[in-house]
Amino acid sequence: MQKRFGIDIDGTVTCPTSLIPHINKEFQLNITLDDLTEYELTDCLQIEKESFYKWFIKTEPVIYAESPLADGAKPILSKWIKEHELFFISARSQTLFDVTTKWFHTHDIQYHHIELIGSHDKVGTAKKHNIDLFFEDKHDNAVDISEELNIPVILFDTPYNRKPSPENVIRVHSWEEAENWVGNWIKVEKEMKKEA
Repeated sequence: MQKRFGIDIDGTVTCPTSLIPHINKEFQLNITLDDLTEYELTDCLQIEKESFYKWFIKTEPVIYAESPLADGAKPILSKWIKEHELFFISARSQTLFDVTTKWFHTHDIQYHHIELIGSHDKVGTAKKHNIDLFFEDKHDNAVDISEELNIPVILFDTPYNRKPSPENVIRVHSWEEAENWVGNWIKVEKEMKKEA
């Protein structure tokens, strides 16, 4: 039963720690992922907002080019590409399309479609592409997508997204856990189709 998956890139397919070495180097800090308790990083780090964003925009291409893959993502995505449609939908700006596609080719991650929307509002894009299931690491995105589109959203657990979530947002701690959930979900969907 083929499904169309909407998949965020940063902190989902890439390791949620990707930014940390770059932040530590630039701002002479020694932070770990546990220090990032808010998605809006300047809310939990003693860094002035304006200087952080100036630095981030300048450094974004390097950060994305060097981002490590999330543990366990590659074998699962390599399996799913044969069974489902993989639509990677990211808040990255369109100017980063070449860096992004190069990263996918470097890591040998196949895809059906990549869309960089330049904003965190992914609801419209997920709706436009008839996404059946979304994978995300940003809490409010996960909640908005699940509530507005009435689809399940897999939320990859990190210190910055631990707010309560509605039932349709499924918190997982690994790609393996996500794969198990997806397998069960598809099995239930098949059985419901048979009975219908």
